[in-house]
Amino acid sequence: MNDVYLLIGGNVGDRNYYLTKSVELIADKCGKVEQQSSLYETAAWGKLDQGAFLNQVIRISTRLDPIELLNAILNVEKILGRKREEKYGARTIDIDILYYNDLTIDETALTIPHPRISERRFVLTPLCEIASHLIDPRHNTTIESLLRTCQDTLSVIKLPVIVNNDIS
Repeated sequence: MNDVYLLIGGNVGDRNYYLTKSVELIADKCGKVEQQSSLYETAAWGKLDQGAFLNQVIRISTRLDPIELLNAILNVEKILGRKREEKYGARTIDIDILYYNDLTIDETALTIPHPRISERRFVLTPLCEIASHLIDPRHNTTIESLLRTCQDTLSVIKLPVIVNNDIS
């Protein structure tokens, strides 16, 4: 089995629904969900004139190779109405492969680790929650260290867990 970290997020429509549904579809089409970070509301990155994102990092175990996984993820995005109209634009869901085992891949269709992890607090914060001691193979340092030195100052707010104890 392969150990993979994914970032999921979106800022269009019912953000919580799209994150929840994407986790369900990833479990169905990609592999077993082993861990999930908390949910974080984050400022838009790259194109600032849009609504806040809801983001989460998940760790899955999968039998899919990296390209098969990418294709499965693109299918999940399509099922959930993802439209690629504008770079860094608003979207229902975006799923990025952050890490795949300790592989480094540099191909036109796929770069692993994701090339801008170290620049994005909205990635590093939830990733650090579930994998602080993971070593980034490009920077040869931990996620915790990358977060400490990240220059990104955009807002990343951990959302409280809402428990429904209604026993009607």
